[in-house]
Amino acid sequence: MANSASGLAVSDECKVKFQELKARRSFRFIVFKIDDKDMEIKVERLGDPTQGYGDFTDSLPADECRYAIYDLDFTTVENCQKSKIFFFSWSPDTARTRSKMLYASSKDRFRRELDGIQCEIQATDPSEMSLDIVRSRTN
Repeated sequence: MANSASGLAVSDECKVKFQELKARRSFRFIVFKIDDKDMEIKVERLGDPTQGYGDFTDSLPADECRYAIYDLDFTTVENCQKSKIFFFSWSPDTARTRSKMLYASSKDRFRRELDGIQCEIQATDPSEMSLDIVRSRTN
């Protein structure tokens, strides 16, 4: 189904891979890209479960927008092992204006397609999505 705000469709692979991350923890992260030619949101990269947060942030282009999911493992103050699924909207200042507008207008609809997201982070600069900031959102 196409996104009413931007006319974009969401590929079935996006939903399938997200379910695999959520249910089976098959991936540590997923990076999604809007394919301008097909006007569809597609999976661009899958992060192996052994990869860390640095691998995730390195997979985001410095001058192009992306959506991403990251499955963060953490330990609570009560010493319990937990995980939370984060949705990232990456829109660097150096990205093209048209791209930033397209990603912004499609975000809410796309996020609703991925049932089970627990936290959201919007970032325009790597400092806005540092691991310390992400961890602070787990409380």
